[in-house]
Amino acid sequence: MKAIVAHAAKDLRLEDREPPEPAAGEVLIRLSAGGICGSDLHYYAHGGFGTVRLKEPMILGHEVSGVIEAVGAGVTTHEVGQLVAVSPSRPCGTCAYCQEGAQNHCLNMRFYGSAMPFPHIQGAFRELLVADAAQCAIADGLSPAEAAMAEPLSVVLHAAKQAGDLMGKRVLVTGCGPIGLLAVIVAKAAGAVEIVATDITDFTTEMAHGVGANTAHNVGKTPDALDAYTADKGHFDVLFECTGVAAVVASAVPALRPRATMVQLGLGGDMVLPVQAMTAKELVMKGSFRFHAEFFSAVALMRGKQIDVTPLVTHSKPLSAFGEAFELASDRNAAIKVQIAFS
Repeated sequence: MKAIVAHAAKDLRLEDREPPEPAAGEVLIRLSAGGICGSDLHYYAHGGFGTVRLKEPMILGHEVSGVIEAVGAGVTTHEVGQLVAVSPSRPCGTCAYCQEGAQNHCLNMRFYGSAMPFPHIQGAFRELLVADAAQCAIADGLSPAEAAMAEPLSVVLHAAKQAGDLMGKRVLVTGCGPIGLLAVIVAKAAGAVEIVATDITDFTTEMAHGVGANTAHNVGKTPDALDAYTADKGHFDVLFECTGVAAVVASAVPALRPRATMVQLGLGGDMVLPVQAMTAKELVMKGSFRFHAEFFSAVALMRGKQIDVTPLVTHSKPLSAFGEAFELASDRNAAIKVQIAFS
């Protein structure tokens, strides 16, 4: 079988690997679609992110869907021929954090395509993947492209849980990549009365309009656009910060109402923040890291038609064009979510 393997920055190869066999409790999946994520792009462009570096060749990918080809002994919940979305989150289930229901903070997490531990956790961009049946959400009724969006949608559902009740709230979303646009979609579905989004390209801000933002500002052209929301100590109740850029966070603080909630999704490295202004407004800042149970909720919401992710999948490229797919995914003026079609 073929797999997409990162060796170093700009050194991405399509390599042969031995096809796997499912053991007890596992299923064998022939991949259908795999979405290229921001972390995949960091490994591709820079060989890692922050202090995390590739130390050995690693198969990339963690946003995948596919069709079950075989089931291992004891599997009664899944059948051959079913389309499934595969959760990349594989907590140990036994550490202190797993036991208290915080599986996204598992001390022994095995998350597909992660160079955080060494040896690295190999990813899911491979033609054949063996997974625990418990990782696989049945996605019948969805397209493979939709099913492969379950992972990024899960990230935003976890962030929305951190934000609390969004009904009737005014929401600011900074950064209109896939995660920011999903934040717009989720906030709208959760009853936000007003959603304003910011980014630095016309392409992404127009996309934000298209998926439900009331207003979207290209702050690359109008850097003072948020000044209009600063009267009377601010306007927004909730911020979904999806850039990880300190200057963006700082620019949003004056537009937030006292006691607003800031949810930080973007991971761009350590930041210097306007803590004094945040303190004076009694702002609540919450981090949001990965997800766990939200994965199955994401699939259920898509199957129930409460959430439509299809506008975000802007491109699909065959496995043979993997290099072109990664280059396209790096162009924020041309693409939102680029997926690789494995079959």
